[in-house]
Amino acid sequence: MAREHIPSACPEPSFPVRTCVGCRARAAKDELLRVTAGSDAHGQPAVVPDPTATAPGRGAHLHPTAECFELAVRRKAFGRALRVATGLSSAPVGDYLDSQKYQP
Repeated sequence: MAREHIPSACPEPSFPVRTCVGCRARAAKDELLRVTAGSDAHGQPAVVPDPTATAPGRGAHLHPTAECFELAVRRKAFGRALRVATGLSSAPVGDYLDSQKYQP
């Protein structure tokens, strides 16, 4: 049985939309920070920022705010979104967000 296309009340946006792993709100892809599973400066598994969105592999998206970052850490959303079973350090993303806060 073929599915019928049912038109929605809201038209599809003409730009890529992603969901923030922190607050779970949908936003334009260019408004969010992409993060990937990688390693920190000591070689330990960690969530690392990918501001250019060019790193290979699975990524997750996050509003670049402290509130969404803290929600994602508290909900343990990074591990689920990146499909990584082991605990990942989120310190590199926190450091990145702190460094971007003071940029003009």
